[in-house]
Amino acid sequence: MVIVDAAAVAALAGWLYLAFGHGAFWRTGPGLPDDAPDPPEWPEVAAVVPARDEAAILPETLPTLLAQEYPGAFRVLVVDDGSGDGTAETAARLGARVVSARERPEGWAGKVWAMAEGVRAAGEPGFYLFTDADIAYAPGTVRRLVRAAVEERRDLVSQMATLSVRTRWERVIVPAFVYFFAQLYPFRRVTRDGARTAAAAGGCMLVRRDVLEKAGGVAAIRGALIDDVAMGRLIKRAGGRCRLDLSRDVVSRRPYPRLADLWMMIARSAYHQLRYSPALLAGTVLGLLLLYAVPPAATLAGAAAADRTAPAAGALAWTLMTATYVPMLRFYGLSPLRALGLPLVALMYAAMTVDSARRHRAGRGGAWKGRTVRAPLRD
Repeated sequence: MVIVDAAAVAALAGWLYLAFGHGAFWRTGPGLPDDAPDPPEWPEVAAVVPARDEAAILPETLPTLLAQEYPGAFRVLVVDDGSGDGTAETAARLGARVVSARERPEGWAGKVWAMAEGVRAAGEPGFYLFTDADIAYAPGTVRRLVRAAVEERRDLVSQMATLSVRTRWERVIVPAFVYFFAQLYPFRRVTRDGARTAAAAGGCMLVRRDVLEKAGGVAAIRGALIDDVAMGRLIKRAGGRCRLDLSRDVVSRRPYPRLADLWMMIARSAYHQLRYSPALLAGTVLGLLLLYAVPPAATLAGAAAADRTAPAAGALAWTLMTATYVPMLRFYGLSPLRALGLPLVALMYAAMTVDSARRHRAGRGGAWKGRTVRAPLRD
């Protein structure tokens, strides 16, 4: 039992740090302030919506953006990125300005090129609002974003959208997805000046134009498959001030009805996030096993062997794990009892991460809407 005891104690040490020393990653509030004062002058905002084969979902989302009552100049540009389903016609019919993306140059990720094409067509607004075609906005959201940016002197204000949890598999996978993202990039550390942690949520990123230009523009992240994290890092490295929150005002209407849909959403970019490194892949999988599999395993195995150390350390680690997951489940209106199953969900994420590496090595990594992002293989 010596090995089991050591693993259980190591897992407990990890959870003590995560629960009490990791930027309170498990907290879901407070969100954008409702009482921020109006700026003396409302800056111009240009919303840029990259869209590829999104004709079916735009009627649910685009009207919520077009209907924003913003006191300053506000424009919505839908960038048609080579769609074949009538996306451009749908967006124009709904009242947005449509920009047809030119042929994508070598070395550019598809979405990032569409973002750059939107910037090219937007002129010189005070802020760009980069958003996705599946995102719906509550009334007044753009006004609140700009208030926070101006009042707090933020150069990037990003809101992580509330994702769909209507189906069984969405209820299993989605809260854990947001939880793991917050664990990687604690929102309070992103917001804290001087902290190295940098990220954003691609569904809603309000970016100050002059700071983006100073940082090198969208071209500086041209090859990024995970454009939101890349944008957060770009702005912070340029000396910009960032804010990231979990939001109920920004909602994704994209459904993921099957496990295969959710699996692909995660597997398409997981290995990219690990910089295509086998060493980082191995470390990530081992870390997931230590933090999520060891606590329940040690609790049960130690109890069966009448050992004291393993079940005590394992049970406390499992308790901390469960307690930190409950706020996310409550945010999504789900039963806190689901938190007891987080170890099983974490094992699924480990499998998705390994599958992401397998797909990349097979030349099918990053596949999305008919495109595949290939990266150099590393031995």
